Amino acid sequence: MQESGQQLDGQALQDAGRQRAYSWEDPAITAAAARQLSGQEFFDAMTRGTLPRPPVAETLGFVPVSVRDGVAIFELVPAEFHYNPIGSVHGGVISTLCDSACGCAVHSLLPAGAYYTSLDLSVKFLRPVTATTGALTCEGTVTHLGSRSALAQARLTGADGKLYAQATSSCMIFRPAG
Repeated sequence: MQESGQQLDGQALQDAGRQRAYSWEDPAITAAAARQLSGQEFFDAMTRGTLPRPPVAETLGFVPVSVRDGVAIFELVPAEFHYNPIGSVHGGVISTLCDSACGCAVHSLLPAGAYYTSLDLSVKFLRPVTATTGALTCEGTVTHLGSRSALAQARLTGADGKLYAQATSSCMIFRPAG
């Protein structure tokens, strides 16, 4: 941390120029649609661009590749803005990506009016991820879908097929009364 009034050295001045700007749309629009559409209709609308992507995807910079039939695939290109204090991608970024893949895989199978929430997430970090790692793919798949709960798993892999992390998540399902 720099104390007030302390001069920056040349490297610090160069680093101070690193910036990132992004924008997002009103998340209430997407949340309202999630309650009206089936999971598959919801993700199809997002893919077509008629529904905005969630703010967390814009914040972390991950993009959906495919969400269909109990499988959700996202891509992330690791960057410095994902770093923790020790110079690698923060585990929370990887966890968020895995949680999103698991949750969206479950959501893709739900009927209109049903929704879910994650109950837990267990992530195993197997390799370090840095800005030089290259694009990563996170594939979430549903392993069990019941009336009130679901279980999903996610695998985070590099272009070379190496496994960087894996996760499991259980989700609680809320179905419309009737």
